[in-house]
Amino acid sequence: MNKQLIITAMLMLALGVGVGYLLAPKPESGSQEQARAVLPDDKKPLFYRSPMNPAVTSPVPAKDTMGMDYIPVYADDEAKTDEPAGTVKIDAVTVQNMGVRTAIAKKTLLSHVVRAVGRVAYDEERIVRLHPKTEGWIETLRVDKTGEWVKKNEDLLSIYSPQLVASQQEYILALDSLNVLEKSPIEEIRLGAEELVKSSLERLKLLDVPAHQLHDLTHTHHIKKDLHIHTPAAGIVINIGAREGQYVTPATELYMIADLSKVWVFADIYEYELPWVKVGDPVDMQLAGVPGRIFNGHLAFIYPYAEAKTRTIKVRLVFDNAELLLKPELFADVTIYAAKQVDAVVIPSEAVIRSGAQTRVLIVRGAGKFEPRLVMTGLSSSGDVAILHGVKAGEEVVTSAQFLIDSESRLHEATAKMMEPSAPQQPEPNRLIMEQGEHQHD
Repeated sequence: MNKQLIITAMLMLALGVGVGYLLAPKPESGSQEQARAVLPDDKKPLFYRSPMNPAVTSPVPAKDTMGMDYIPVYADDEAKTDEPAGTVKIDAVTVQNMGVRTAIAKKTLLSHVVRAVGRVAYDEERIVRLHPKTEGWIETLRVDKTGEWVKKNEDLLSIYSPQLVASQQEYILALDSLNVLEKSPIEEIRLGAEELVKSSLERLKLLDVPAHQLHDLTHTHHIKKDLHIHTPAAGIVINIGAREGQYVTPATELYMIADLSKVWVFADIYEYELPWVKVGDPVDMQLAGVPGRIFNGHLAFIYPYAEAKTRTIKVRLVFDNAELLLKPELFADVTIYAAKQVDAVVIPSEAVIRSGAQTRVLIVRGAGKFEPRLVMTGLSSSGDVAILHGVKAGEEVVTSAQFLIDSESRLHEATAKMMEPSAPQQPEPNRLIMEQGEHQHD
């Protein structure tokens, strides 16, 4: 009996629920206006936009050809602000997770230090190549080893030359004639004898006869078979071109002597470093062969061409070498302290985003708000770059994770441009005139 009552009660309850559902008022399925009436006025969609093509809009809810619902666009989405195009806003948690770091643009003096590998070389202006002025044979070679240090005016070798012997004979004859004719009452004869002595003596000097042999010849009238050749400058003998008994001519290079009291050092710098350096910049140099020693010099010349293979520019440095520690063909580490300084707005180089023909940075406009801005860069040095246009001193720029933000900014900017409603097309003037004429005929 109790079991039947329970079953009957449950059936009556289910019947009541079903009747209530059937009798309850139902909203019309197509009444979108009633569905939007429950929203505040500022939350009502202005229109609906295709999710696949933002340029396609509809005043009422619709579906595209793929069955996707149009996206409602609200008033706050379309509100115009004074923010530049591409400005993005990221919440603080995301900014922290991305590891965004920033730096302040500052106006300061930008200087540069150029470091390069140098090669020690001879000073070309201090190299002497010694040739005889006449033909003859080497009698005695007094300096016969390369690498020897010779002093200025040191006796290098003796040479026998028939031309030198004949020139000595002419000089002695001129001296004897002058002794006979110097008391002549005829002035022309006396002056002629003096001129002959001067010309014959000058010929011997032009043939590089040393002064001490000319002195002996003048006073003793004794002709020397071989004459000495002296070095015109002090230095190191780096080449010997003749040996004893060898026949030589004016084309024969007897010695090549280099003065190492000053040396040149050649270094290659890159193209981007060229605007910094100039003649006169101070230079420091260190060599592995002279540890713990810093040599000071200066930049003397910048070559007016670039190396085709390395795309570098050669510069010439000059160093004093009184102790002869700087040996040609040694390699060295050189540091050029560029004297040029640029007073400009400076930011870290990593803040610059280079893509194609554009260079931009991201400016922090507030908490989590970033603005992309085109800039013009200048000289760069030590991880910093000068900004010629686009950033002011005191503005904050993004130095890390800026590529992620820049990608979001570009997407935001492109979407905003696509969402701008296209301007209605104006009828062509000729077509408008034709239409007006047809109406008048009608």
